[in-house]
Amino acid sequence: MPDDTGAHRAIADSESATPAHRRGPLRPERLQSVRNRVSGAGLARLFQAGDTAGLILASLIASQLMTLPEPMWLGAPALALVLLVATGAYSMNTRERLRRRLGRLLIAAAAAGGGAGTVCGLIDPTFPAIGCAAWVAAASTALFATHSIWMLVLRRLRALGQLTPNLIIVGGTAAAQRLIRRALKTRDVNILGVFDDRRERVGPEVCGVPVLGKTADLIDHRILPYVDRIVITVPPKASARIAQLLERLAPIPNPISLLLDGEDEENEAKAVGRIADFDLMHVAGAAERSGYLLAKRVLDLTLSVVGLIILAPLMAAVAIAIRLDSPGPIFFRQRRHGYMNEEFLVWKFRSMRTEATDHKAARQVTANDDRITRVGKFIRKTSLDELPQILNIITGEMSIVGPRPHAIGMLSGGAEASKLVETYAHRHRIKPGLTGWAAVNGSRGPVDTAEDVRRRVALDLEYVERQSFWLDVSIILRTAPCLLGDSGAVR
Repeated sequence: MPDDTGAHRAIADSESATPAHRRGPLRPERLQSVRNRVSGAGLARLFQAGDTAGLILASLIASQLMTLPEPMWLGAPALALVLLVATGAYSMNTRERLRRRLGRLLIAAAAAGGGAGTVCGLIDPTFPAIGCAAWVAAASTALFATHSIWMLVLRRLRALGQLTPNLIIVGGTAAAQRLIRRALKTRDVNILGVFDDRRERVGPEVCGVPVLGKTADLIDHRILPYVDRIVITVPPKASARIAQLLERLAPIPNPISLLLDGEDEENEAKAVGRIADFDLMHVAGAAERSGYLLAKRVLDLTLSVVGLIILAPLMAAVAIAIRLDSPGPIFFRQRRHGYMNEEFLVWKFRSMRTEATDHKAARQVTANDDRITRVGKFIRKTSLDELPQILNIITGEMSIVGPRPHAIGMLSGGAEASKLVETYAHRHRIKPGLTGWAAVNGSRGPVDTAEDVRRRVALDLEYVERQSFWLDVSIILRTAPCLLGDSGAVR
């Protein structure tokens, strides 16, 4: 087996070695993949939890100074948090001045204290107004402290490239130039490069940002795993060109935004602001999505760690059997595509003879395949060969539930599987999984024909659209019987 231990770091390392004039002024020295980046929505929830704790602590401190009724020390923190969310205190806009942010916090604390104090006054006319003042002072101090910490955390994460979003621009238009100039001024986004079919007219760079190629070059470009969003900048009247670009970029899993060139100055400024701040809008996004991702990660880590402990004796027995059965390594590692086409090394127990190892999946497994060892037949039939992927789940490269990761360049019926279905890469919009919707619906094992590939992709995309915590739990429960083997699938 070739020594490819550092394969999953090759792209980032090569980007680090890229000369500064080719990186441009808006590309960080070392790129962070989208998978390794911090979730803005999750971070906002963490900040809200911290503010909640700070407000409750403020209530306890104020209660020590004077007796506060329950509507005051319980209701005021809740009202303050609602006001903070409603006024956009968690947008984390780096351009917001400190004076304005502190004013926003003071207003939220004063309004919450005043509202709760009014209720207390109606319940008990003897409630002193100084009680409100004590709570407002304590709450304001707590919020000033927590938000000072939040701003330091955000500044650090942006400096490390773990929060600032990475964009790619398609079209070297005047709107693209304005977007780049805005980014140079605010540093709210990293613009990694420009792609334009008129490269001869656009030149080697746009406002210092390098032109990396034509639109067709973007489809399989190695930079895609590091890109949060692709921005198409075209004249609004070029409807045919817009449709052509969207069709051409259809195979790409990355989100796409449209920035029309030639709008009036005010509307274009708003549009550019929305593009530049899309990560900030994500911070204030739907709680259900960020909550699901957090719950999914907790489920992954819990089941993986517990499973690794419980299955350790079984995995040790499999490892010994492989070692005694045939010469060669115990584990088989293969490069596969993960989240947003990121390449990673998947771990499996070796089930084939070493000299017949197929790292590129050029030949699909067949019944009575002569490459498979005696132990290999058993562990493949019972899916025990997949157990080492628990390590991929713990490291965050995979999830328990998701589309199965396919080998890069895998052939099906003599053709590359990824080329048989235009939307094939859309299955990479989420992390690959140990099991998935396709697996529990009969699409397991090799995909020998184009029709098999289309069915697998259709099921994977159905899961991408329907994914939820309870669907994941259902898939995990339905997968359990498959661990004892599936007579209908070649393994």
